[in-house]
Amino acid sequence: MDTGSPQFSVGIEEEYLLVERDSRDLCSRPKEAMIEQMQRRVRPEQVSPELLRCQVEVGTRPMTSFRELRKDLANLRRLVIETTAEYGLAPIAASTHPFADWSPLPHTDKERYSRLTLDHGQVARRMLICGQHVHVGIADDGLRIDLMNQARYFLPHLLCLSTSSPFWRGKATGLKSYRLAVFDEMPRTGLPETFHGWGDYTRHVQVLIDAGVIEDGSKLWWDIRPSWRYPTLEMRVCDTATRLDDAITLAALYTCLLRFLWRMKRRNMTWRRYAVMLIAENRWRAQRYGIEGPLIDFGRSSLVPYAQLLDEFLDMIADDAVALDCVREVEAARGILHRGTSADRQLQVHAEALERGLDTDSAMHAVVDWLIEETATGV
Repeated sequence: MDTGSPQFSVGIEEEYLLVERDSRDLCSRPKEAMIEQMQRRVRPEQVSPELLRCQVEVGTRPMTSFRELRKDLANLRRLVIETTAEYGLAPIAASTHPFADWSPLPHTDKERYSRLTLDHGQVARRMLICGQHVHVGIADDGLRIDLMNQARYFLPHLLCLSTSSPFWRGKATGLKSYRLAVFDEMPRTGLPETFHGWGDYTRHVQVLIDAGVIEDGSKLWWDIRPSWRYPTLEMRVCDTATRLDDAITLAALYTCLLRFLWRMKRRNMTWRRYAVMLIAENRWRAQRYGIEGPLIDFGRSSLVPYAQLLDEFLDMIADDAVALDCVREVEAARGILHRGTSADRQLQVHAEALERGLDTDSAMHAVVDWLIEETATGV
């Protein structure tokens, strides 16, 4: 790696939904001992409850090797799979459950979550969604802001590959990432605006802190943000990847992108910064169509097929994939494009079940069964 380069260490956080193997519905009240049992087998901070009791979050250690990152995430997935099996449950790595209803589900009994539901009402209570967060280590505060300003452009491209939430409460939504439709009801979500350095960013955050609106910057839930806890630039736009290898591919693509933008900066160059309103249009298209719809190339002022944009993206970061030793992981994005994302596959499983004569409920159960199996693939 170049002298003076940021570390580009990588960590992944994944959120899973816990389903009952018999009913395929969400487990509304899993035993607290189950989470404690998982925490005893790894670092306690690597497994934690989430907002709703039917959710669990895992987090890898920071790594500079994508092979080691995959091993750590595989161990965490295996831990959740094996432990929940003892209780008749299974995790699904998807951003929404195909048919569950959020309204009767209790939130986790922690002050943080009680305050969240009190402050945001039903908007918070219906957050029956999961995501994948990728942290990339960049120690320099100003560099994190600079790269955030530039990386926004590519977030829709990464979202397309991650989509895993086509269903909501038993209905096909017509969106490949319905998770974002739910999450965007919360304040301080979506794309961040442009900030002119670290001081500009912190001044804006301080206004909200001084007003008593938020406690700290961790309450900014943008698609990409400087982490308030770690010296990382955290990508939050992606759905939870159902397949383990897809999660690693998304992390590799994001890390290579940041390294590419850093290399441009070293040459006194920068990616052209477009207005949030334009990037948001591509974000919507990615949310709606995933890899099946074209995105806007603002330089050409035209819609371009996603496959072509992915080829251009992979060519752009090719040198960075070599430098970070993740060529295989990055090239695996073509495999996602070929077989379809989790959202595409879920819709296919559902349609095929109906064609076989299964009723609506049974077709939804077939989707859950597929998600359980895919979540364990490669683990």
